[in-house]
Amino acid sequence: MTTFPVTKRGAEALRDELHRLKTVERPAVITAIAEARAQGDLSENADYDAAKERQGFIEGRIQEIEGKLSAAQIIDPSTLDAGGRVVFGATVELEDEDSGETVKYQIVGEDEADLKLGLINVSSPIARALIGKEEGDTAEVQAPGGVRRYEVVAVHYI
Repeated sequence: MTTFPVTKRGAEALRDELHRLKTVERPAVITAIAEARAQGDLSENADYDAAKERQGFIEGRIQEIEGKLSAAQIIDPSTLDAGGRVVFGATVELEDEDSGETVKYQIVGEDEADLKLGLINVSSPIARALIGKEEGDTAEVQAPGGVRRYEVVAVHYI
């Protein structure tokens, strides 16, 4: 089985979602199915169909999260000592060499990525270009508008 990296925060979020699905969502959908069955004829019962569909989604998501957690390689960025190199979990400050604009990203797993929060997927083009770079290095990223060059200003493990 292949492992995949996830930050400590990302693993906690998956565990929280799993707990919510098992303790809140699953019992609620079971109740909804029971109420729909009590209405009688199931062949034309939209409430029953919707509840069964929701149940299928919840059970599928539970299996997906349990599988991910069992294959996860949990990494705590605060314990990393990568000698200033960009690695999974690192927070990187970049400066666009053309515009001078600075941005800050943390390289995280697929389930954690949220560009609005500055969390980029480890398999994204910019993260792949940054991995292994050090402060002062330049990374070239193939963007839809052409090649963009970023200087690594700082690397933090927080």
